[in-house]
Amino acid sequence: MPHVEIKYSDNLNIDTKEIFDVIEGVINKKDSSAGECKSRAYPCFEYKYPHILVTISLLTKPHRDKEFTLQLSSELERAIKLHFKQSLYFSLNIEYSLAFYTTNIHRIDGDTLDDINS
Repeated sequence: MPHVEIKYSDNLNIDTKEIFDVIEGVINKKDSSAGECKSRAYPCFEYKYPHILVTISLLTKPHRDKEFTLQLSSELERAIKLHFKQSLYFSLNIEYSLAFYTTNIHRIDGDTLDDINS
């Protein structure tokens, strides 16, 4: 269950939901075990210079080594930048959760979550 956070100056003309889908697609194409990306965007109205910071948090797994991470970072950067229509400062960070990070689904009988299969 990767997590995606996008923090950006609100003078950017971007569709964050589209970028969420792009990021999820790239991650799942590279690593089919990743699953749904929990994604959030935070526009900022006080800033200096147009910019975006994309942070992706993944669980530590043996196959997610340095080479995997460098390739994923490069693929994500290319895919995300295709959706910008103006010049901006760009930052992308891929980070890995520590061994004691807990992530799962809490289900309530009769309630549903969007886009959760089964």
